[in-house]
Amino acid sequence: MPTVNVHQAKTHLSRLLAQAEAGEEVVIARRGEPVVRLVPCRPKGKRRFGAMKGRIVVDESILEPLPDDELARWEGRA
Repeated sequence: MPTVNVHQAKTHLSRLLAQAEAGEEVVIARRGEPVVRLVPCRPKGKRRFGAMKGRIVVDESILEPLPDDELARWEGRA
């Protein structure tokens, strides 16, 4: 895990991003003290339409108006 100072990080940001994308962690330090770790973001995976089918049930009450007190809380009036 390479450690670079802030000036090096600013100068070579594209290279450091490529290293992180390749799976390598890069530490950025300020005055020799580690401050942050540059790591790759991993996608959470693709969403699949209908993935929850059969797992949840929504009945007709979802279409009914909210009671006044609950509506007031949603609107920030309570």
